[in-house]
Amino acid sequence: MSQKRDYYEVLGVSKSADEAEIKKAYRKLAIAYHPDKNPDDASAEEKFKEAAEAYEVLSDSQKRAQYDRFGHAGMNGQGFGGGGMNMDDIFSQFGDIFGGAFGGGSFGGSRGGGSRVVRGTNLRVKMKLTLEEIAEGVRKKIKVNKLVNADGVTYKNCQTCGGSGRITRVAQTFLGAMQTQTTCNVCQGAGKMIDQRPSDSDAQGLKRQEEVIEIDIPAGVEEGMQLSVTGKGNAGPFNGVPGDLIVQIEEVEHAELKRDSENLHYEAHINFVDAVLGESIEIPTVNGKAKIKIDPGTQSGKVLRLKGKGLPILQRYGHGDLFVHINVWTPKKVSKEEREMLEKLRESENFKPRPDKNDKSFFDRMKDMFSS
Repeated sequence: MSQKRDYYEVLGVSKSADEAEIKKAYRKLAIAYHPDKNPDDASAEEKFKEAAEAYEVLSDSQKRAQYDRFGHAGMNGQGFGGGGMNMDDIFSQFGDIFGGAFGGGSFGGSRGGGSRVVRGTNLRVKMKLTLEEIAEGVRKKIKVNKLVNADGVTYKNCQTCGGSGRITRVAQTFLGAMQTQTTCNVCQGAGKMIDQRPSDSDAQGLKRQEEVIEIDIPAGVEEGMQLSVTGKGNAGPFNGVPGDLIVQIEEVEHAELKRDSENLHYEAHINFVDAVLGESIEIPTVNGKAKIKIDPGTQSGKVLRLKGKGLPILQRYGHGDLFVHINVWTPKKVSKEEREMLEKLRESENFKPRPDKNDKSFFDRMKDMFSS
């Protein structure tokens, strides 16, 4: 499968482009590649869909911020086109952008006249993920209570607009008769009204129903990140376009490892003897265990770096690192025999602190830790 192009590149705008520039660029591309102008042209249709997907993300401030931070991976692979985008979805969702570019006040008379499909509202859920799930990526099933179109609902044309979704007014001016069209305020542009509905549905023919949805979570996501699953939100009234399901990520704190972006940190406590004589110790990693060597004479505060043992870097290749912070454990109580041995060591010249230039300060260690 070919790699998706950058959305800004698709629309031909810079990353600093404002809402008006993005809308103008999309309108230009959509008119150029519109199916009515390019009949039976598969290449033009794909470019039309690509532009619609880019606009769907960049015109939404929340989705745009998510895309700017995480790229295509942040859209969960399920942007406007990822969930099975079709031409009718595009026409119903973005038709108002084009005005009368193709006649009839919409995308074209052959695509539903002037009426529009009403979009459903978005659903928002929170999803807790363990560090292990974040490291590998995971497919999750969640149960949501959402609005769906009730079975047995029938519709009739709106009496105010006659099913067109628009109201036409003619005003006399000094230039002559001027005709204007506005969205019908009774049916909100849908062109339809409820005729009959079951008793368990609301005034729009919707009812609540539980649904189990599978979501693919990419490896490397972070706390607070939001994934958008297209078309899995509340149903649109009058069989309209469903809204999206917005999934907010919450990280479950790991018992031993602490996260800092793609890097992990672990506090390793060793005893005084191991610090003096050296030893091999076992430490936890995000997907198992690892053994590391403690060199003889290791000082408390030393940081060991295990390259590539951190988390996957979202939207890029590679992994972060695991930093092991060595802490020499000092017992609070000692026995009489232990005290006698320690008293002898206290008098030894070898046990008197003599830091040299190789014993780096705390700030030097921090600088080394975050340098490449």
